[in-house]
Amino acid sequence: MKSIFRLITIMRIIWSHGFDQLHLHEEKEGKKKLFKIIFSLLRFGRKFDTPRAVRLRQGLEALGPIFVKLGQVLSTRRDMLPEDISNELAKLQDKVTPFNSKTAIKIIEQTFEKKLSDLFSFFSDTPVASASIAQVHFAELHDGRKVAVKVLRPGMLHAINKDISLMKFIAVLIENFTTDGQRLRPREVISEFENYLHDELDLVREAANASQLKRNFKNSDLLQIPDMIWEYCKTDVIVMERVYGIQINKVDDLLKANVDLVKLSHDGVEIFFTQVFRDGFFHADMHPGNILVSNTKKRFGKYIALDFGIVGSLTEYDKNYLTQNFLAFFRRDYRKVAELHIESGWVPKETRIESLESAIRSVCEPYFDKPLKDISLGQVLIRLFQASRRFNVKIQPQLVLLQKTLLNVEGLGRQLNPELDLWSTAKPILEKWMKEQVGFVALKNNLSRESEQWAKTIPKIPGLLFQLLNDLASKEKKDNSKSQITEILKEQKKFFNWIKYSIIFLFFFFFVLTGIIFWYLKNV
Repeated sequence: MKSIFRLITIMRIIWSHGFDQLHLHEEKEGKKKLFKIIFSLLRFGRKFDTPRAVRLRQGLEALGPIFVKLGQVLSTRRDMLPEDISNELAKLQDKVTPFNSKTAIKIIEQTFEKKLSDLFSFFSDTPVASASIAQVHFAELHDGRKVAVKVLRPGMLHAINKDISLMKFIAVLIENFTTDGQRLRPREVISEFENYLHDELDLVREAANASQLKRNFKNSDLLQIPDMIWEYCKTDVIVMERVYGIQINKVDDLLKANVDLVKLSHDGVEIFFTQVFRDGFFHADMHPGNILVSNTKKRFGKYIALDFGIVGSLTEYDKNYLTQNFLAFFRRDYRKVAELHIESGWVPKETRIESLESAIRSVCEPYFDKPLKDISLGQVLIRLFQASRRFNVKIQPQLVLLQKTLLNVEGLGRQLNPELDLWSTAKPILEKWMKEQVGFVALKNNLSRESEQWAKTIPKIPGLLFQLLNDLASKEKKDNSKSQITEILKEQKKFFNWIKYSIIFLFFFFFVLTGIIFWYLKNV
């Protein structure tokens, strides 16, 4: 029942903001007038003095945080939207209507059980950024450190749960009453999305995500992550190092600052693929409001990431599978892509490889050797989705977030460097990663990672073997008749003598091997 009431509320907001009228100004001359007449009748006396783009942004804000996030994703797709709508939706990245600063201060004081003046020597009442989940104020600690204070919007959990309940209701309908319901697995996708959103409401988790990303890039200068001030990190409030830079979608400002946009676009591709395939841990909310380009002397022209509430993670299986798929795509080995899909169980085993290979080739081949300005990854994904229906490809919920992030990255790359060849830029990065996974370096890393566990496990092997054999011998004794006992004991004695010497040999072998491994790791 709550879902139905929420649906009614959504329809009311859509109606009051005139979402049904947004397309009218885009009608081309010569189109049938019937559609204009129908939609004009739907106004029912409504008069909209506010521009359509503003109405759309205000409507999404009124609908709540999930719809704001939808607007953030759409704002990066300037290739798909009119300029006025793209520009207005971009405000949802960090210019959502803020909540009252007095409320923010009250939350901070209640969280730390201290007065604001005891926490900060300076605190800006005006938020510098305000998004769907939280808003940010600049401040200064008493020790002189300049910081950014992020405060969670009040009432977020209730607002998100209402929309998640509605989405679950719709997912059940899709799953039970549409032909693609089982293949699309909507309930699992919504469940995955729900986990990410609830994680975003815990700002301590966000701080931990930031620390993990910072560790992952500690030996690289490609990406800067602000330090978290852990003594001031709580569920509703976190305090972090203040960073300085230019928002990545302000291309004119970047050019005025003499930032190399071509290098910046290549670095962005490397950062994304490194996060996904090397670390299996990636920033999954990469709209322009969360990405700056440093304008300080020390890190000039380097990326700065913000807002780590939503991150994606991949298992080793997912990483290996995706890497093989991407490399096969880049090498135009469509048969390999088809084989990987069948081996993974993403498509039924009875699928003909030749048919799947042909379908994938028809989707991907037209887009190779073209700059980003002539490619729409969104169109590629739509065509792949259409092909997936034919072959009953199962949607993988754990990869939906990756697909969203990839669309964000493409949208940013299109603004920075329309001539970017995404394929040729990404291919050497993936090939390098694959070599690290299958070569001698991979063997060394795996031995180093597993050596501690081996040191604990190897001494237990003789005892475990003896116990297993003893249990087997006891079972054999119970199952055999009395006339066979004497013969069994004789054979058992011979067997145990063989096992005894085998155990001694194995123990000596593993002891020597362990010594060699530790010596090698120490000296290499």
